[in-house]
Amino acid sequence: MKQHIFLASPHMSEEGYEKQYIKEAFDTNWIAPLGKNVTEFENEMVRKLGAGRAVALSAGTAAIHMALKAVGVGQGDIVFCQSLTFSASANPIVYERAVPVFIDSETETWNMSPQALELAFDKYAKMGRRPKAVIVVHLYGISAKIAEIKEICGRYQVPLIEDAAESLGTVYQGRYTGTFGDYGIISFNGNKIITSSGGGMLLVNTEDAQEKAQKVLYWATQAREPAPWYQHTEIGYNYRMSNIVAGIGRGQLKVLDRRVEKKRYILEYYRKHLGDLPGISFMPMPQEAYCNCWLSVLQLAENCPVKPKDIMRALAEDDVESRPVWKPMHLQPIFAGCDFVSQVQDLCILEEESGADSSVSGQIFARGICMPSDSKMTDEDLQRICDVVRELWK
Repeated sequence: MKQHIFLASPHMSEEGYEKQYIKEAFDTNWIAPLGKNVTEFENEMVRKLGAGRAVALSAGTAAIHMALKAVGVGQGDIVFCQSLTFSASANPIVYERAVPVFIDSETETWNMSPQALELAFDKYAKMGRRPKAVIVVHLYGISAKIAEIKEICGRYQVPLIEDAAESLGTVYQGRYTGTFGDYGIISFNGNKIITSSGGGMLLVNTEDAQEKAQKVLYWATQAREPAPWYQHTEIGYNYRMSNIVAGIGRGQLKVLDRRVEKKRYILEYYRKHLGDLPGISFMPMPQEAYCNCWLSVLQLAENCPVKPKDIMRALAEDDVESRPVWKPMHLQPIFAGCDFVSQVQDLCILEEESGADSSVSGQIFARGICMPSDSKMTDEDLQRICDVVRELWK
């Protein structure tokens, strides 16, 4: 039988760094949600990325939630959020009973369109309203036009939350993603470029980073007051990362650069061995950025006889994982009543079954496919995948 090929799966360091940190935690009995690994993981991430402060949390979703609370998002507030993303980028807006307004993408990065963002600010300014925050996402490790988006947010004096859950290790104009916004979000979910089996981290880049990080830490540990008994004046959350999980993360951080190089190699392999097929193109690679290529994404031309579902079906028959591009949030049933701002005029439905429309994000969803991008894959694995795909063009 052929060996199963994963879309993306955990890849522990060849040197066993993770085991060393976990063993130390067991040997010292620090297996609770406190300990040296948590503190050092935060410090090491700050030093690696050049962030202000960092708070290790239970998930990237928790980090977005804490960022929204830190900027004061509450009931009835508006939050501009990129539409082409995973639902974890948008769900925490609803946790705080705020109102998401989804922003379309642009073709050069597949991320939030600065033009559409300007349109949204103008539209809501005419209503006498201003968003409480903007959430931009670096999709699949591709950097957004973050400098432009940061400038727009600064002009309107609106905090920027940078969802870098998929882009750890991506560099834009000499700086790591996650350090441009007032707050940056990192995920260590099992399929991310490095993983702690779960968990996430909030980067705090404000002028009062120390104070904000302490407030987030307070919320993330059940908002317990410094009293001799358990006393609470605010609602808190059980969001702190455990010392064991942080130990895995510390070991993984040591091989981040190595994983980025392998992910970039995988995309280049697909380009080299599939790029000549009619109708195939690949996710954009902005010149200003050095992207981590977390997932390698193909896109098929509108008139291509081979469809994404054909490739996914053929790969599945060969025991190979793949998946569609994220379905945009403005097309999700749960967000059906939310506003969507696009630079595309006269939006129409492209596919009845999936609900894909003619927006930029809708077209990327309709025509895209995430190819296997596991950093443990060999050249033989990659060639096997390419052979399956090429067979569909014969």
